[in-house]
Amino acid sequence: MPTVIGVPKEIKDKEGRVSMQPDGVAELVHHGHEVVVQNGAGRGAGFTDEEYERAGAKMIPSAKEVFDAAELIVKVKEPVPEEYDLFHEGHTLFTYLHLAADKRQTEFLMERKIDSIAYETVELDDGSLPLLTPMSEVAGRMATQAAAHCLESPQGGAGLLLGGVPGTPASRVTIVGGGVVGLEAAKIAVGMRAIVRILDINPRRLAYLSDIFGGRVDLVIPNRARMAAYVEESDVVIGAVLVHGAKAPKLVSREMIASMRDGSVAVDVAIDQGGCIETARATTHSDPTYVEEGVVHYCVANIPGAVARTSTLALTSVTLPYLIKIADRGVEGAAKSDPAMAKGLSTLRGELLSAPVAEAHGLPYTSPNLVSGEREKAAGRV
Repeated sequence: MPTVIGVPKEIKDKEGRVSMQPDGVAELVHHGHEVVVQNGAGRGAGFTDEEYERAGAKMIPSAKEVFDAAELIVKVKEPVPEEYDLFHEGHTLFTYLHLAADKRQTEFLMERKIDSIAYETVELDDGSLPLLTPMSEVAGRMATQAAAHCLESPQGGAGLLLGGVPGTPASRVTIVGGGVVGLEAAKIAVGMRAIVRILDINPRRLAYLSDIFGGRVDLVIPNRARMAAYVEESDVVIGAVLVHGAKAPKLVSREMIASMRDGSVAVDVAIDQGGCIETARATTHSDPTYVEEGVVHYCVANIPGAVARTSTLALTSVTLPYLIKIADRGVEGAAKSDPAMAKGLSTLRGELLSAPVAEAHGLPYTSPNLVSGEREKAAGRV
């Protein structure tokens, strides 16, 4: 049976990305499905309504009409409260969700009985996150760019050039977490000639990073005292910690941030998952920074939205094959046929299928291993 897929315009602050390119529409139409796209949905990423129409999409004026017409809603960012009333029981949602940091959204998906698969928890056998990786790459690179900008005097920073010039010291950048975000942030910081240190608890990852950077970056296994000392002497701290599907741990304390020189910069890329810096709170592209403990904080929750075309091209290239599976087989069929998608399944018929999210919010959950056949509630709450 053909599926009607809806592509609404993103309404999060300054979010220019779109969840499907016109060529994605053409591919889904080739598979026998129908795609409805809200007028102007692709404008921020440089795609016109005419391009979508030529690809076979039906253009619809309002988000409400898109939601009313579609069975499967594909987005970039999690639904914001203003969108909640647009959803109907039985809708399938495929998008970034970050539920561990958002109890209200979690309860909404459960109460409205919306079946959802989160981009960020689709996981391959090797532990990699194929739908999160491209946006982590963008966010990591942009985190260093943002930090360099925030160090400038007009932005409230200490008036430092990240890499300095001959005769002056370069800025010290400490990156907490050596995953995809940390790696990409370090690449840009090294390229800008900063003094860079990456902290990570995984020795194998540090060995890999050593091969990548060839001695140009200090690689450290942290403990609390060591991290406090490194943060204190840093001009920039970038939080790049990820625990798959779970709320980010607060690894950089308020006391550590307060120890930094006034005008230093903290960038928390983990803010979507609650943040790994204690003084971090989510900001927007319209109002991206604030000063706390004398430190300029940049904690935009949708960093890649600022480079909407690059981000859209990168994201939709990897989401499309998974989207086709959902459209062809339904959410349960896709999860049963692909273990990676089963790990991304977040809510199903009102039940929460993510133990880390359940633990974060004290909610009951159903084991994803019990999706088919007899279903049992996992004992108690986690």
